[in-house]
Amino acid sequence: MTTQSYVTTGDLRALLGEELHAEVVAHFTDKADAAPDFVERQVTECLRYLYLVSRHREQLSGLFLPVEQDIDEIWHYLILQTREYRTLCEERLPGRFFIEHRSIAYESYQEAPGREQAMEEALRWIPLYCREFGPFDEGALPHWTIVRFLHQRMGMSLADIAALEPLEPA
Repeated sequence: MTTQSYVTTGDLRALLGEELHAEVVAHFTDKADAAPDFVERQVTECLRYLYLVSRHREQLSGLFLPVEQDIDEIWHYLILQTREYRTLCEERLPGRFFIEHRSIAYESYQEAPGREQAMEEALRWIPLYCREFGPFDEGALPHWTIVRFLHQRMGMSLADIAALEPLEPA
């Protein structure tokens, strides 16, 4: 019997480095007046996003992965730490390439390609997330717009979301 080995929070934290991780958590804890454990989860989900984009470049190239604005702001902060961000992207993340940033509001994205395309794209990245990090849990819901939508609006359980089959690109 084989057991699935997931990328852990500790693994992601090590990719960023303890010093920068602590700096990011402190900055956003102060800025947002949020609990440190909530901000740590935001940082984790931002790193999961970057890990997915790096590891699955071919499958996720050009896709919009809808994270909340707070996650995007953490990404902006990391980008401004240019030396550390370049090292993260090109030396520590599995794809070893610089991940460029392009902001688009989720509402704008929904209007442009439509909900059907957004769902098709979600079916490409959600299974990859679950394969790399394990199933989504309640703590992830505030940070991933489409997963929260599937769970709260569509009534899918987190187990149902984790069981989604990958959709290959057309």
